[in-house]
Amino acid sequence: MIPQRIFEATLLDLLWPVRAYLDDPEVSEILINGVDCIYVERRGKLAKVPDVFPHLRALLAALRNIAQYSGKFVDEERPILEGRLPDGSRIAAVLPPIARNGPSVAIRRFFQETLTVERLLKFGSFTPEVSQVLEVLVGAKLNVVVAGGTSSGKTSMLNALSSFIPEHERVIVIEDSAELQLQRAHVVQLEARAADAKGRGQVSIRDLFKTTLRMRPDRIVIGELRGGEALDLIQAMTSGHGGCLTTLHATYPRDVLTRLETMAMMSDVNLPLPALRAQIASAINIVVQVSRLRDGSRKVTHISEICGYSQEQQKYEIQDLFRREFHGLDAEKNVRSELLPTGYTPVCAELLLAAGYELPPALDQRNRERNGHALGN
Repeated sequence: MIPQRIFEATLLDLLWPVRAYLDDPEVSEILINGVDCIYVERRGKLAKVPDVFPHLRALLAALRNIAQYSGKFVDEERPILEGRLPDGSRIAAVLPPIARNGPSVAIRRFFQETLTVERLLKFGSFTPEVSQVLEVLVGAKLNVVVAGGTSSGKTSMLNALSSFIPEHERVIVIEDSAELQLQRAHVVQLEARAADAKGRGQVSIRDLFKTTLRMRPDRIVIGELRGGEALDLIQAMTSGHGGCLTTLHATYPRDVLTRLETMAMMSDVNLPLPALRAQIASAINIVVQVSRLRDGSRKVTHISEICGYSQEQQKYEIQDLFRREFHGLDAEKNVRSELLPTGYTPVCAELLLAAGYELPPALDQRNRERNGHALGN
């Protein structure tokens, strides 16, 4: 049997045309469109590079070895591959005949250095005022969803939020492919597994979630919601499992709720839509919306509170606690913006106080009004 370290070294050698980019800390994504077209993303911006694979056989050999390393199979009958590299980077590949112009590969870099709250503050993703609010919301065990588009910084934000979990709590993480680097000591990491070539051995996110509920979690973190497991999480949130964290793909906070509806209906439980919506509104407390802006920067654009569901108007009640305001481009074509409080005091204020947290000044409208009145006098 080939030793693991030798297998890993050989696999990386097969990727020699892009090896330099796998080692470059500024590269976040590598996109291979056939053997002779490679793009890399640096600081949110894509650029084509001159490197190429010498021939189709070389690229296919690399993909087959990656599949083997990930415990999967890829060929003409199974032309889609999702796996990871030895350094933890995530890879998705599509082979001919589905990919008409040759194998198409996307490698999402895995960075050993976790993006901390301090680093995100330095990048301008959010402000110290927002950081203080997020610390209270997470610490008080509100259920938080981080939402955004592809490559918008959802995973980085979730990693950062984990630093606000109290040290004494037991955290269980469930992922399709291990990416999260939670900044806590007592963490149990579980990873789903696809079926083998004969359809055996599959362990789904839903399977792991059901087991997690019996493992005494203080917090449950799901790397990304994609399907029917959304209903399991919603029901857990409404039955005493507070402080859950997860991510999903959505463009705006309101879209998060409709996406959750859709995913929950993918489960094998037939729940009336009004009852489902009421459960979603009760389960989700906060949406942290992130976005990749035109200049490639990744920013928090909204922090929104889910206040309930109106049966009469048949719509979710949402209020923004913070909202990013945009002011065009500067001389260097960078987006000018600022993340500002909206002035609302959240409905969850009593929950925060009951959990032993003081209401941050940015969320305490009454305190601001008192201070403003005193200054006016």
